[in-house]
Amino acid sequence: MSRRSCIALVAVALLLSGCGFQLRGDYGFPFKRLALVGPGPELGARIQRMVEGGSQTRIVKRTDGADAILSISEGRGTGALTLNAAGQVNEYELDYTMSYQLVGADGTVLLPPSVIRINRAMTYSDQYALAKSQEFELLYRDMQNDAVDQLLRRMSAVRELHPTHGGVRAAAPRAPLPTPPL
Repeated sequence: MSRRSCIALVAVALLLSGCGFQLRGDYGFPFKRLALVGPGPELGARIQRMVEGGSQTRIVKRTDGADAILSISEGRGTGALTLNAAGQVNEYELDYTMSYQLVGADGTVLLPPSVIRINRAMTYSDQYALAKSQEFELLYRDMQNDAVDQLLRRMSAVRELHPTHGGVRAAAPRAPLPTPPL
């Protein structure tokens, strides 16, 4: 390797480290075996791939052999966002909802029942109906991936399986935002 390429490589490494770039690291879950209850095959495979690829935790099939149980469900919705002068839909609003709860093997609630809601706007034209149906699926898959990323970040906030000492919960809820001034 030439001297110039070494200098260029070092410069790129310094620039990336200076801008805050960092690869996703280990999630650091406090449980080693996680059981999934309720996800569809696509969502279950995505969660398994992300959990096992980013931590020491393994997904197990049965809840009796798990340290924690993640109950999860998802839903999709579509609504008309804008109409043209002829009353035809110009834009759709796509909604994706993921409901989840994380419970320890002994029944301790690690993450209370919560919901992740994501929506996207999509233009529509009858002229491109087939392409737009594929775009629908692509956007739903993208929203599902975003929701899984959010879910795993929330799960990584859980620090212990038995948060009973001092009355401290496993993951503290966020404080509500103050009302904006008028």
